[in-house]
Amino acid sequence: MPSSRKMILKHVMSGICTKMNRKMKIPSDVMETPLNRCLHTFDITLLGIGHMVGAGIYVLTGTVAKDIAGPGIVISFLLAGLACLLSALCYAEFGTRIPKAGSAYVYTYITIGEFWAFLIGWNILLEHMIGAASVARAWSGYLDSLLGGVISNTTLSITGEMHEQLLGKYPDFLAFAVCIFYAMVLGIGVRHSALVNTCLTTINLFVMVLIIAAGLYTANGENWSKRGGFLPFGFSGVLAGAATCFYAFVGFDSIATSSEEAVNPSFAIPMATVASMCIVTIGYVLVSASLTLLVPYYDINPSAALPDAFSLAGLPWVKYMVSLGAICGMTTTLFGSLFALPRCMYSMAIDGLLFGFLGNVNSKTQIPQVNLVISAFASAVIALLFDLEKLVEFMSIGTLLAYTIVSASVIILRYRPTYEIAASKPLTSPGSQISASTSELTTPASELINLTGTLRVQYSWLGPVFGNCVPGSVVTGAVCVYTFFCCALCALFQVPNRDLQSGIWWTVVFASVFILVMAGSLTVICAHHQNPTNLQFKVPMVPFVPAISILFNIEFMVHLNLLTWLRFFVWMVIGMLVYFLYGIHHSKEGEGTSSYSILMTSSEAGKEKWGSTTKTNLKSVLTHRKSSSGDRSAIIDDDDDDDETE
Repeated sequence: MPSSRKMILKHVMSGICTKMNRKMKIPSDVMETPLNRCLHTFDITLLGIGHMVGAGIYVLTGTVAKDIAGPGIVISFLLAGLACLLSALCYAEFGTRIPKAGSAYVYTYITIGEFWAFLIGWNILLEHMIGAASVARAWSGYLDSLLGGVISNTTLSITGEMHEQLLGKYPDFLAFAVCIFYAMVLGIGVRHSALVNTCLTTINLFVMVLIIAAGLYTANGENWSKRGGFLPFGFSGVLAGAATCFYAFVGFDSIATSSEEAVNPSFAIPMATVASMCIVTIGYVLVSASLTLLVPYYDINPSAALPDAFSLAGLPWVKYMVSLGAICGMTTTLFGSLFALPRCMYSMAIDGLLFGFLGNVNSKTQIPQVNLVISAFASAVIALLFDLEKLVEFMSIGTLLAYTIVSASVIILRYRPTYEIAASKPLTSPGSQISASTSELTTPASELINLTGTLRVQYSWLGPVFGNCVPGSVVTGAVCVYTFFCCALCALFQVPNRDLQSGIWWTVVFASVFILVMAGSLTVICAHHQNPTNLQFKVPMVPFVPAISILFNIEFMVHLNLLTWLRFFVWMVIGMLVYFLYGIHHSKEGEGTSSYSILMTSSEAGKEKWGSTTKTNLKSVLTHRKSSSGDRSAIIDDDDDDDETE
């Protein structure tokens, strides 16, 4: 028996490190999907705006302005928007490369490996689940405040108060019902639910414009000079406000999640990402400025800031418009979370890392309907029991971790040779540029492809140290070193803050060493050749933009309290059990086949679809390039488009 146990243990543990570091290859059938590709750039842009403009503007703004930053909330939103924009650019590049559901999970799987991909995917599930629950709770709380506390008082009189510290004050049955109802709306199909989202988001944007116009029209500039002036809590209050305001922007990754249902993801995802981030950031800044100019920050009512502010300013009619916008805005935010959560579960399930039945897609609605039911019920139970403040804190940590790893993945993938990325060069969607796999056949760029991840000539002096390393491996190591010392630097700023400000010698020395090591890591990365693959969108100034994003995200993470980290640890332990007991043994990457190919029957796989690397398409591309030098039009001919439309 002991020898049998040893054999079993050896079998289970054999090659475990290799399995954990398995990387997904970009499949040749990258545009193939059982989901419904029906979303255009406008639909996806409004999906992103709707997901971001909700509880943040109607609930979060008043709390931050009164208790954390004062009128400095304007700067807080600018900083939070800038940090999120850097991460959003990284998501946009990956959305162009890999038009698949799963967002950061898929990106990490291709770049870093299976284990880290599972961690990110598991945290994305947490992010959207708690995101839906927190918005449902805010939706209920906002309506309750408008009705004078009727809902909460009635519930307390029936059920009594919950005295458990980790739970909310009372069970919120309205929030539970809201989650279930809006999940039913999403269940009718992505095309119809996108139309509902578009209508609600349009109303919300109209209300935002009204708030800004009415607020600035009746503004009183003296409100920014009372009780401490523009920064009554100092710049530290602005930074703390930025960490809190970060919650208002976390919905942009729903744009990347929708890439598998986008008609032309290579164009739509980056355009929708940049457009929605810019619109939302400008909107938040102007609304917060209007609020703090309308009434002094210390007179703001955190539970219903905007309606009360306009009532105090003598514009009670605006209150009703604001209430309409709040309901619409929080509804679209809830839509975004409940839209993204089932698709992330679906993406992990078809890769074998979650249970197989979660990869099923309803043939009629073309959505993962079982996942939607599970997501709605789980979010509804969380909304029923937990308080909004605890949910927001718990949500932020997983989101920031995902943003950090996606930013790091952009650097790693940019310096990795093409043959390590793609199993077969994927073709791009209609309306996009010709993929690098084709252009490299006829352009001088093909001569550079073998140089990717190797040292540049001007940095040949680093050859004795890095010259014999595998292409791309040095950059991966440098990114890990940079990220580690970012954590160390942010922790140094957080823990011995007084010593650092006082100039105590050891804190200054440590900070200087950390900064020098981070700068050295970036120098090593810049010393290598980037991958010259042509994409419709690339993050500018790599590795510096992703590196700054990593630093910002880690700085926000260290501001989270210890209890949040403990809850996060418990969630990760549960995830590790799922991965090591199920996912690592059922991963499709262990079978040597594309996880997306198996979704298609043999007859369907043989058809010429978008992204199928057939001889006919390749021949037509080469012929077209010979006749029109430098042309970068779509590689799918008209006949293919017609067939696909039919």
